Amino acid sequence: MIAAPPAGSGTADPGTGTPRRKATGLLLGVALTSLVADLVTKQLALSELTGRGPVSLLGGAVYLSLTRNSGAAWSIGSGHTWVFPLITIGVVAWIAWMALRLRSLPWAVSLGLVLGGALGNLTDRIFRAPGHFVGHVVDMVSLFDPYGQVWPVFNLADSSLVCGVLLAVFLELTGRQRDGSRATAERSGDETPAEQRERA
Repeated sequence: MIAAPPAGSGTADPGTGTPRRKATGLLLGVALTSLVADLVTKQLALSELTGRGPVSLLGGAVYLSLTRNSGAAWSIGSGHTWVFPLITIGVVAWIAWMALRLRSLPWAVSLGLVLGGALGNLTDRIFRAPGHFVGHVVDMVSLFDPYGQVWPVFNLADSSLVCGVLLAVFLELTGRQRDGSRATAERSGDETPAEQRERA
């Protein structure tokens, strides 16, 4: 007779595949890595690009062009900078709630990217000029044009957010659930126990 694992051991529930502690740890690790990388690249941009014109890379496919953005993409909402920290705090709270039942490693990566990106830009909003909660975000990457005429100038936090959201959409479309299970269409009742476990 096999003894059940003790409560709180971190073992996954039957059918979930991954312990919640492991998934949450991955989420936090991805978020911290994304946040630190964003802060470092912003500091480098401020140190190396202040007072300089755009720097062309890859034959003009990418430009390093330092800007400060009070709004969202294409400076949308630049007159209401205080709104963006509130939205970000709401996103962080939602991710914290999602983490309570998170057992999927792909979802951990997705949510970690979103969390790290959100915190990176929130840090700018809170601590950078011109003041707390109305700070301007440091952007430095422009595609195909030195001044963001083709695509908005962005930073690593923005990239993390976009990648995290795209991964989340892919996971939803492929039926991968945050608790580690997969949503599938109803199948006939002639499945073997092994098939049922695999489907779960």
